Amino acid sequence: MRILSVVHGEDTRTELFAPLIAEAGAELDEWSFAAHGAPEVGSHDAVLVFGGAMHVDHHDRHPWLREETDWLRELLALRVPTLGVCLGSQLLALAAGAWVGPLQQPEIGWYDVELTEEGARDPVLSALPQRFDALQWHHYAHGLPEGAVALAHNDACLQAFRLGETCWGVQFHPEVTEPQLTGWIGDTSDPPPDPDALRADTRARISDWNELGRRLCRAFLRAAGQ
Repeated sequence: MRILSVVHGEDTRTELFAPLIAEAGAELDEWSFAAHGAPEVGSHDAVLVFGGAMHVDHHDRHPWLREETDWLRELLALRVPTLGVCLGSQLLALAAGAWVGPLQQPEIGWYDVELTEEGARDPVLSALPQRFDALQWHHYAHGLPEGAVALAHNDACLQAFRLGETCWGVQFHPEVTEPQLTGWIGDTSDPPPDPDALRADTRARISDWNELGRRLCRAFLRAAGQ
């Protein structure tokens, strides 16, 4: 199985998921639209779309965002198994015709998330507990695409969805590692509200969170391979 990982910066790459893809015997290719334009649609058996510092409407600074959204729309039409994370989820929702826009208050840090009844039965999201604390780092949210199923939520926004039988999006970051998050916390262009508290929370929570991230990734790889 060949996996395409669409990344949007050096500090938002495949991270925790990369060794799990190798463990599953799959081949991983990382791809940047900013650097290389659009890859061939359908060239891989499954696709991961990760986060980034930009937002879906930053076309003036990142004109390739429109190209990526159009490419994702083709991907959805071909029903290629796809998992979007944070910006990736927002781009998938946008490609499927849903609203995407700013939250009243960004979610940065550890926030409670709850699965819906559909999420508890979903082949991918059911790898997670009914309720869990998730690492969040997003300023935007999105609506539920037409025909999609809500899989998780919290007080801030929709947290996960499935469109058809092959596309999933999550707003939280199951792929994040502690070194990666340490870099985000130190980034003065997008500082968290309380860096020291977030570092302490991360030290206490990251091990358990990474175990949940591994479960989610393995569940997606199983679903993609069926």
